[in-house]
Amino acid sequence: MSAAAPAPYPRLLGDVGGTHLRFALALEPRGGIVGMKAYDWNDGTGIESAVARYLAQQGQARPRACALSVAAPVSGDEVSLTNRGWSFSTAELQDRLGVERLAVLNDFTALAFAVPRLTPADVRQVGGGAAVPDAPIAILGAGTGLGVSASLAASTGRLAVSSEGGHATVSGSDDIEDRLLSILRQQFGHVSFERVLSGDGIVNLYRAHCAIDGVEAAPLDAAAISQRAVGGVDVRCVAAIDRFFGLLGTFAGNLALTFDARGGVFLAGGIVPRLIERIGSSSFRLRFESKGRFRSYLERIPTKVIADPAAAALLGANQALEDR
Repeated sequence: MSAAAPAPYPRLLGDVGGTHLRFALALEPRGGIVGMKAYDWNDGTGIESAVARYLAQQGQARPRACALSVAAPVSGDEVSLTNRGWSFSTAELQDRLGVERLAVLNDFTALAFAVPRLTPADVRQVGGGAAVPDAPIAILGAGTGLGVSASLAASTGRLAVSSEGGHATVSGSDDIEDRLLSILRQQFGHVSFERVLSGDGIVNLYRAHCAIDGVEAAPLDAAAISQRAVGGVDVRCVAAIDRFFGLLGTFAGNLALTFDARGGVFLAGGIVPRLIERIGSSSFRLRFESKGRFRSYLERIPTKVIADPAAAALLGANQALEDR
């Protein structure tokens, strides 16, 4: 069976997260992505109104094709966002948008399409290691949730692999982590990596540290906790962010082993790029490499932060229209 031809232009590209909607346009082949703009979910009543608003602001007529990266599993016509009460039918949405082709893919699948096409200027390496050409690549990112995907080499090019690995069970690496997770198990029952490696996860870690110390937690969100940690004005905020990066390193190392990711492990999401100056001095890389007999294996694998994950997701969405 022959592969489908690339989708026609102009194309509307969207990145639909739990907090923001981001759009851009691809107007012609090799013309790049233009007009990227973000909207808060509260700015409109649904994706169609946001699309109409965006196209009007860009002075752009209805596109012929559209690709949406969404923060949700995509396995059929019905798609439901994991961390927001919104669902849709892909077939119905295509009809309402009036496009010839609509691709809907998980946001981290979109990143898996994009990562092999990023340049050194698009990333910042944390620690040592060097990528092996054509080797598997792992991608993870903490934001509203915790996303995971991979890019694997094949005879037809690179394949994007989706995953719900962020919901795998987290285990402690020391006595303090065991106590933190015990507190969180009392609240959630099952404690996944997403419960500690996300915006809500930072809050969970902060509150658990307060519980260990026997003090009342302040009503802080993840941004406030991060700000206090960077300023060094609250020891429990500092502890929460330090623990976040340690757990992130452990999880990234798990993915490197799972996918044989000698092509590198890439970090996306909304949290780490905002704390880029802190990750290098954190325990992230130490915990990434701390896998006993496989330490030397992991020391050779580079870990890189994607500077602009939203732009990368849009790039990957566009590539999906080429490859599908």
